[in-house]
Amino acid sequence: MRGAALVLLAIAAACVPPADTEAKPVPRPVVQPDPAPQPLPPRASERPDFALAGMAGQGAVLVGQAPGDTRSLTFDGKTIPVAGDGRFLIAFDRDAAPTARLVATLADGRAVERTLAVAAGSWRIEHINAPYRGSASSDADFERRRPAELAQIAAARNTPVVSDGWRQTFRWPVTGRLSGFFGSQRVYQGKPGTYHSGTDVAVPAGTPFVAPADGVVVLAAATPFTLEGNLLIVDHGMGLSSAFLHCQRLDVKVGDRVAQGQPLGTVGRTGRATGPHLHWGLKWRDARLDPGKLAGAMGR
Repeated sequence: MRGAALVLLAIAAACVPPADTEAKPVPRPVVQPDPAPQPLPPRASERPDFALAGMAGQGAVLVGQAPGDTRSLTFDGKTIPVAGDGRFLIAFDRDAAPTARLVATLADGRAVERTLAVAAGSWRIEHINAPYRGSASSDADFERRRPAELAQIAAARNTPVVSDGWRQTFRWPVTGRLSGFFGSQRVYQGKPGTYHSGTDVAVPAGTPFVAPADGVVVLAAATPFTLEGNLLIVDHGMGLSSAFLHCQRLDVKVGDRVAQGQPLGTVGRTGRATGPHLHWGLKWRDARLDPGKLAGAMGR
């Protein structure tokens, strides 16, 4: 028994640490904070961009959707209005440059850019058996009267208008034989003039014509102009307007709101015209446009 007890005491002594040895705490691992999450680059389908309907070409119109959070939009450096739903309109003059540039500035300061390739048009030469001065009695009479007429047209086109007609699918104001084509170089009794700024539809005098889209009347000539005759201009909003020339009678007045398909007057041959027809011209800001590119094929 005594021997067994001595063995147990020896084992117990081996389990007790020496008096000069202290238990040291186990160091805890240092935990580094997670780095701030970095935003992932947007996938291609999520990058802000424009949505455009139509084809960019001389005399054509495009309706677009601006990227979300667009705060301002420019087209070739000029500010373009954007509707509350992000829709906008741009157009290309008959002599537009081969490229155009859209830039949207977003709320966070980023810029979204799109360069548009503008297709070239193909233009005719038309010889017209009518005097260059139109209904003026002489060249001197034309030079005297014309500045005031141009001033009326400019003032009408600068009238602020709110209309959603620009959103609509345009229709022809009258249907008949096409007798003059947009963009054609005109020669009047041998004297070169400017290119034809609209499309002519030949129909009998007195034929009613209608509004191609909703709008507001901004000019209804009280007396015939030397070249345009009885002239009517309807603004469709966003700077897009229709002009109807050579009318026999006007049935609306300045300030009237008109609806697509509403009768506006009758076709005539006033001003510089060789026969009864309706000249339909379209303009966006300073750009003259091809009505056929908005209204499509005749009789659609």
